[in-house]
Amino acid sequence: MAVDELDTRILRLLIEQPRTSVREYARILGVARGTLQARIDRMEREGVITGSGPALSPAALGHPVLAFVHIEVTQGHLDDVGDALAEIPEIIEAFSITGGGDLLTRVVARDNGHLEDVIQQLIQLPGVVRTRSEVALRERVPRRLLPLVESLARKPGASS
Repeated sequence: MAVDELDTRILRLLIEQPRTSVREYARILGVARGTLQARIDRMEREGVITGSGPALSPAALGHPVLAFVHIEVTQGHLDDVGDALAEIPEIIEAFSITGGGDLLTRVVARDNGHLEDVIQQLIQLPGVVRTRSEVALRERVPRRLLPLVESLARKPGASS
């Protein structure tokens, strides 16, 4: 979906001021409430806006250790292993990938011992051949999408 300058301004407000009302967003942007709501509805319908819940910190929830765990899976078992991963609460994301492994997961843990326990749980899943782990030391660029959105609005051919 092409985003224009108004869409970008709307998305910026939704990201930076997520608890503000639609009426207040419309006032800040200088547009009619109906126009704003129609834009938000369209971006939700087209999958640009996928949620509006709070961003949670695993570290603040007592899980400060973050690891990326690559999982190699026996052929034909990718869906089964993916389903099993969804049952492990410490797995906060999992992706099918190309390259050195079949799945890449983000795993959070209370400490290194807990991380080892989670990895041992992964190794025991039917269809898992091996795992390879990398522990994150420090977040350098937090998850962000606004710079991408802003770059799309500036590209030639973006609608106005």
